[in-house]
Amino acid sequence: MKKFLILGMVAGLGSPAFADVTHRMQSSVQLQTNAAATQVSRIGSTYSVSGSGVSTDVGGGGSADLNVGGLGTLTDGVGQGSIATATHTAGTAFSFSQSFIEGDAIQTTAPSLGAVSAYSDQTSTGVGSGTGTGTVTSAHAVTAVGGGSGTLTTGQFVTELTID
Repeated sequence: MKKFLILGMVAGLGSPAFADVTHRMQSSVQLQTNAAATQVSRIGSTYSVSGSGVSTDVGGGGSADLNVGGLGTLTDGVGQGSIATATHTAGTAFSFSQSFIEGDAIQTTAPSLGAVSAYSDQTSTGVGSGTGTGTVTSAHAVTAVGGGSGTLTTGQFVTELTID
């Protein structure tokens, strides 16, 4: 009878569960102080001309040389290029259109921080002031305190539970 009792007890326990459980906790603090930087964008020069029923004069002598003009060499703040004038025969229909946009002359040296260069679009950022602080304890308590301007402080806690 004892054998049946022991056999019944073992059979009633069931089978063990086979599962892999992984629990991961991670804390971190990232501190960043930005460097000084200057970004510029320049625009290019454009010239366009169109027309009908006209003769063009680029040389300015009052006679039709039939040239349409060009950009020439650019200097900061000085309009350059050869812009055509148009003449037409009296009593005839004509149309004439031209446009010129002077782009930025190419600079060969980088501007100093905060200085204004001859480019149309410029953004200058000063160096970050100060440094942020951060701590992580063994209990995963995260403290993140920002520095001055131009700094970035990030505190993070990640927990992950995987059951296979």
